[in-house]
Amino acid sequence: MQHYGLANVWQSGDFITRAILGILFIMSILSWTVIVVKLWHVLRIKRVTGRTDAQFWQADNFEHGLRNLGGLAGHGSEASAEALRDNPLLALAMAASEAAAHHRDTRPHLQDRIDVSDWIARRLQGSIDDAVAHMQSGLAVLASIGSTAPFVGLFGTVWGIYHALIVIGETGQASIDHVAGPVGESLIMTAFGLFVAIPAVLGYNGLTRANKSIVTRLKRFAHGLHAYFVTGLQLPHG
Repeated sequence: MQHYGLANVWQSGDFITRAILGILFIMSILSWTVIVVKLWHVLRIKRVTGRTDAQFWQADNFEHGLRNLGGLAGHGSEASAEALRDNPLLALAMAASEAAAHHRDTRPHLQDRIDVSDWIARRLQGSIDDAVAHMQSGLAVLASIGSTAPFVGLFGTVWGIYHALIVIGETGQASIDHVAGPVGESLIMTAFGLFVAIPAVLGYNGLTRANKSIVTRLKRFAHGLHAYFVTGLQLPHG
């Protein structure tokens, strides 16, 4: 029995068999890397948004609200690209503030074409779109691996059985003890493909649901910012 197993598949397999095993191994590394990195990013955003949302609306003014978001002390400073990427609430607040200031400064040119409400809404939606694109980056890798890994493993199984049948035909030994080993080793490839695909699919679904909850929170925060800069009224936030 020591001659059977995944190690024996690698040692006795041809170039295609080893290539399939290598591809599945790389897929597994990629999927787990994406899952760990994106999960850490999601947890970080949830921690930031959950802590600073209420603090922003409890501030005395907008500048204090930015400080509560971990942002700036005033309108005259600029946030770094990394800070805006890691804190989507700060990015939304800065986008709304910059949109209101830009509309106010260029009112003679813009007042006949677009009002302040539409202008701020567009900037907020653009900021949300950027945050969503950043959160969804890498999920296509999980989707691709989850959908293709089983078929890669199945191809390895078909290839292994094909060569096992050729060997059996050449030797003329078709007893169960000579057939079970090679065929069983070939089926390992299918199991390996499923082992790679299942975590990728579960990770993709879990991260997608987590991203949707974050987007819902961002839209709620953006709605409050829109009301604040357009009407000057602050919506109640719980």
